Amino acid sequence: MNKSDQDVELETRITYMDDTIDQLNDVISRQQLQIDKLERIVQKLLTDHIELKDQLAPEITDTPPPHY
Repeated sequence: MNKSDQDVELETRITYMDDTIDQLNDVISRQQLQIDKLERIVQKLLTDHIELKDQLAPEITDTPPPHY
């Protein structure tokens, strides 16, 4: 393999690697959007749960039973 063939091989590999990096970046970006959305949903559910618990049974506390 001469120098020119090596250069072409390296350029080809770099091109494929660049494409793979772009694809991985797209996946990571979509996953981060999903994580952000899920965090907002969980926070909303937690807030709703606390509000409902306070409305329905304000005297109940979340303490473990005595045998723990």
